[in-house]
Amino acid sequence: MYKIKLSILLLTSFFIFSCTNNQNHSFSQKYSLAYIGGEFDGLLLKNYLLFSLRNLDIYDPNSIYEISASISHSSNLYITNIENTSEREKINTNLSFQVTNILSECEVIADNVHVSQFFIYAPSTKFLSNQTALQKIKKDNTESAVKQLINNLRTVKNKCDE
Repeated sequence: MYKIKLSILLLTSFFIFSCTNNQNHSFSQKYSLAYIGGEFDGLLLKNYLLFSLRNLDIYDPNSIYEISASISHSSNLYITNIENTSEREKINTNLSFQVTNILSECEVIADNVHVSQFFIYAPSTKFLSNQTALQKIKKDNTESAVKQLINNLRTVKNKCDE
């Protein structure tokens, strides 16, 4: 009985592992980063960008293709139902970036990435949970926006060489 169970588990594990694939990211060029301002939000953006570019082995500080980026967060309070019992705060993150060829001063790509999330708002300034949730959502939105930026870099066609 144990041999049958073990063989079934072994076969299912072979099947599961055979269905997975190794995704190789194919990028045709390497990128450098320009100065990113914006206090803590800019520092967080720069760290996520550097980590992602280095992880994919497409970061070269001497590259002629430079990524300039800026990030901004906005929030607004809205009420979701008629009884006004649930107040939520929505955090919108806008990441604008452009990739330029430094030698020819040509813009390769310019785009914006928008990400938004919300959390249930405790209607008092004494609760630290509001500030903690706000910081965590800003961090998560920044990470998600950087992932979208990296995905956009995969499809870049260099129009400066034409």
